[in-house]
Amino acid sequence: MRLSHRLEYALAWVALGLARGLSPVAASNFGGGLARAIGPWLAVSRVAERNLRRALPALDAAGRAAVVRAVWDNLGRTVAEMAHLDALDRTGSGPGWEIAGEEHIRALAAGGGPAILFSAHLANWEILPRVALAFGVPVAGMYRAPANPAVDRLVGGLRRRALGHPLPMFPKGARGGRHALAHLRAGGFLALLMDQKLDNGIPAPFFGDIAMTAPALAQFALRFGCPVVPAHVERIGPARLRVVCEAPLTLARSGDEGRDVAALTAAVNARIETWVRARPGEWLWLHRRWPKEGMDGARA
Repeated sequence: MRLSHRLEYALAWVALGLARGLSPVAASNFGGGLARAIGPWLAVSRVAERNLRRALPALDAAGRAAVVRAVWDNLGRTVAEMAHLDALDRTGSGPGWEIAGEEHIRALAAGGGPAILFSAHLANWEILPRVALAFGVPVAGMYRAPANPAVDRLVGGLRRRALGHPLPMFPKGARGGRHALAHLRAGGFLALLMDQKLDNGIPAPFFGDIAMTAPALAQFALRFGCPVVPAHVERIGPARLRVVCEAPLTLARSGDEGRDVAALTAAVNARIETWVRARPGEWLWLHRRWPKEGMDGARA
């Protein structure tokens, strides 16, 4: 293992160990405060600044700075809360989670798979598999593994502890796509975070611009004719979260597969945009979501 990876792993292990020694609320507050103090000074915050200028041009400099601080606060809380995922249960108050749109997740469980849930990096997105499992919907996912395999194993262990069993995770790319397809064909549930740039994706509208977006969700859904359920997380306090499930999206079939994939992908981006506009400080603006140059009608 490279020395840099050893150091990263050691820092992550110590930080999560410290968080585990605190109560969920205290850990969340500590993580949020630390990230809020340090994050805005890091170079990656310039990515968030550029994204905000592009997506929310009405925000002035003070407004953008406030959103960037909120982004770091939420990210720090999310990381610290990873140490307590296994302790965050359904609750009416205090640390834990509540749900809106419960009827939609119950209908999904009753109908069985194949089915797809999609979300975004909003609030503490890591709680979603735990909530889905609580309603009898054991999801698999697709992800881009961290560059540091030791940190990847550490985070994977926290997810397994939260669920009580391994969370099937398929790597992004052709091989992972084949595994995801087989999982759906076998009647499984697939959960996808749909808000990251995919260079070899398809162009789809997002905040009035064009963003390269993974077409796999639409391709899978149209192939199986399966439900596509939007779900996102809102932060309502330290280590306290609300999961919002919505009615399945409509699968339009025009007979032109390319057009149908593009339409469903655009509908997914539109839902995510609505969520982000409502709570911009809880989205991970640190991703390079848009291309640097304008393209096909995009703002340059």
